[in-house]
Amino acid sequence: MKLLLVEDEERLVEALTYLLKKNGYLVDAAQDGETGVEMAATGVYDIIILDRMLPYLDGISLLREIRSMGLDTPVLFLTAKDSPKDKVEGLDAGADDYLVKPFFNDELLARLRALCRRKGKDLQGDTVDAAGLVFDPLRCEVTKGDEVIHLTLKESLLLELLIRNYGRVITKERIMEKIWGYNSDTEMANINLYIHYLRKKLKVSSIKTVRGVGYFLQEDKNVPTIASTAYSS
Repeated sequence: MKLLLVEDEERLVEALTYLLKKNGYLVDAAQDGETGVEMAATGVYDIIILDRMLPYLDGISLLREIRSMGLDTPVLFLTAKDSPKDKVEGLDAGADDYLVKPFFNDELLARLRALCRRKGKDLQGDTVDAAGLVFDPLRCEVTKGDEVIHLTLKESLLLELLIRNYGRVITKERIMEKIWGYNSDTEMANINLYIHYLRKKLKVSSIKTVRGVGYFLQEDKNVPTIASTAYSS
């Protein structure tokens, strides 16, 4: 699950990034509203955590702008503005939830899990299966027959992207944005390396390569020569 955190208080960004990564989320951060719009507009994020008081562009304006683009990513306002009027304004602007600072970590995590469920991607207790693999994204584990295989976080995120788009090609550019992030300096060769790691760990040939385009997950038998390109998360 990939989150965008738009918050200008540096110490809070560091603390939240640590908390969220510890709980299995992949986090990118923007510290002003204009950067937040640019990053949100990529569409690679599953949830956006948004402050209201931001440099250059405030949170309400940011939210209205991304909603005007047709972006339906769930948004949680995390802000010190706590009056009933403020909350109504935030929700009416298109937010899915509103949490006031200071807050309890457990409550923030619970609200994020609720947003995950609405999006159909609840991290806890949610397993998905395809190509003979049963994948648990929260535990970073794959069950293949009677064998349980443990994955690193990056391997887990890559397999989740493939398994949730079963049978459809995921481009290398999409993989880069979704797993390494909007501003990543990671080279495309790293994708090939992690595909190699997955194939070796899972001992499967069902992760297929479309040369020059990307990868898709398919059953080993009756593999089609052409798969349709997908851009879903």
